[in-house]
Amino acid sequence: MSLWRRSVNALVRPLARVGLTGPRTYLLTVPGRKTGKLWSTPVSIVQEGEARWLVAPYGERNWVRNARAAGWVELRRGRRSGRFVVSELSPGEAVPVLRRYYELGRVTRPFFDVTLSSSEEEWLAEAPRHPVFALRRPE
Repeated sequence: MSLWRRSVNALVRPLARVGLTGPRTYLLTVPGRKTGKLWSTPVSIVQEGEARWLVAPYGERNWVRNARAAGWVELRRGRRSGRFVVSELSPGEAVPVLRRYYELGRVTRPFFDVTLSSSEEEWLAEAPRHPVFALRRPE
């Protein structure tokens, strides 16, 4: 991760913790896959009705690997927090979520090699570069 991105995260992390960020921004906490130590980073989610997805716009980051290993994440926004089970979507399932994420998140667009007018095939080729997780409450 670049120094710029780490600096932005250092600023956004405490704001997300107290709920003073944009409506889609949460503080994600997940245990490290090797140490078990809890790690936190700001993330943006996509929500349509009751369905929620977590998108990795910068690709394979440690939080992505840790979420895969743990099978769950905690999302916090202000005083509200909750644990969610994560399941990774296939590239085909991820495309509509990625399109919506791209549409909503102008800041992360430079990390995508597609545009809103790109074809379905181009989005499908792009999808593996940006893991997407469905979020659901534990049963």
